[in-house]
Amino acid sequence: MKKTILIICVLFLFGRQSVLAQSFKLMRYDEDYSALKSDTSGKIYNKIKYIGLSANRSIYLSVGGEIRYEYAGKMDENWIAGQGYNYSLLQRYSLNTNLQMGSRFRVFAQINSGLENGSKYGPAPVDEDKLNVQDLFAELKVWQKDDQSISIRAGRQELNYGSGRLISVREGTNLRLYFTGAKATYKSGLFSVDGFAMMADQVNPGVFDNKPTHQVNLWGAYSTLIIRKGGNFDFYYLGTQNSNHRFEEGVADETRHTIAARYWNYGGGFIYNLEGAYQFGTFGKGKINAWTAAVDIGYVFDQLKGKPSINLRNDYISGDQKQGDGNLQTFNPLYPKGGYFGFNPLIGPANLIDLHPYTTYSLSSKCDLQADVVFNWRYSIQDGLYRPSGNFNLPGAGSSQKYIGTTYLVSADYRFSRFFSLSSGAQYFRTGAFIQDVVKPTANSWFYNLQFTFKF
Repeated sequence: MKKTILIICVLFLFGRQSVLAQSFKLMRYDEDYSALKSDTSGKIYNKIKYIGLSANRSIYLSVGGEIRYEYAGKMDENWIAGQGYNYSLLQRYSLNTNLQMGSRFRVFAQINSGLENGSKYGPAPVDEDKLNVQDLFAELKVWQKDDQSISIRAGRQELNYGSGRLISVREGTNLRLYFTGAKATYKSGLFSVDGFAMMADQVNPGVFDNKPTHQVNLWGAYSTLIIRKGGNFDFYYLGTQNSNHRFEEGVADETRHTIAARYWNYGGGFIYNLEGAYQFGTFGKGKINAWTAAVDIGYVFDQLKGKPSINLRNDYISGDQKQGDGNLQTFNPLYPKGGYFGFNPLIGPANLIDLHPYTTYSLSSKCDLQADVVFNWRYSIQDGLYRPSGNFNLPGAGSSQKYIGTTYLVSADYRFSRFFSLSSGAQYFRTGAFIQDVVKPTANSWFYNLQFTFKF
């Protein structure tokens, strides 16, 4: 622990000396330190971000990483009265390096360690993987002209698209999500499109013991069109394949196709994110027919102190309409971000209607606050509840009630500098008639967390 603190302090001093303005990216492989090629400041931090390996410094190495500690406390976390208090101490360690060989070829690698201690139930699947290779890919830019380029990437890599509703790196959980496969990308100034074919791993909690599926689980194409002063569009197709996937309808092999569009605009003034998706395919011998529609609108008062915003989100996500007929109308969220419906959500984006007002306020240039209320209903009384991952949670057959419950949330994020941040959140879930029918004895649940992050 003393060694970790010493490393943090040393790197913090390096960072304070650095003149580098770039902020850290969600996807660390998107960071570009080529501007430091001609840096002569002698700052130690700049030297580890651009380590020249050739005489003309066109071949260089860049090193980065992250340390994250989190305390998470939970009371009656599964809505069971008498379940009592539970807590987890979570640690995440990450180290990445980018070897850039000229302007067209690079190799990016990242190792991660996620650890959990304290929980009386043991680590959850998204909490612990002692050591794994998170990213290891080679990327070749095969063509470039002005602001246009075509590149090919092969190997293990993280993916994150759009608002993270269907394909997310899953930053909120202790373990981030990754795939292994190939991706081709075309980019121009205002348009980009990715085509990819990926395999998922079976994640185990040990050291380098994750097992590849040896089959393509995810394939598709994702495009983004930027329209200045006119909103922006995403259009995408995703194909997925899962063996023995469990829904309330049953357990069977699933092949699912998703076609979707998104219209969005962020910044000041009126902001919006409108997204719709339709899914079809096969579930065992039956057919899939599922859909979702989401609206997230708001207004940012960017001329006022603190730039307050008021926002409203509304989701309709289909559930199964007739139990036992072999067909499936339950929407599959594929690989979504974990905290879309709360900090410690037991409700995921399947068979769900939610109404979600929230507000944000910047207490200072370093501190942001947010408060939310989420009202949750089942879309269909023929279907149950699903977790954020899409895995089956609670059966719905034992109740004709639709209302699941109400979530109240508050959160704060404080940035000490580019390198250090502190965030905290609290959640109270008040159970509705459905939970009170199917969980006996029933209790409302509490969740609290405190998270410290250092990045370099």
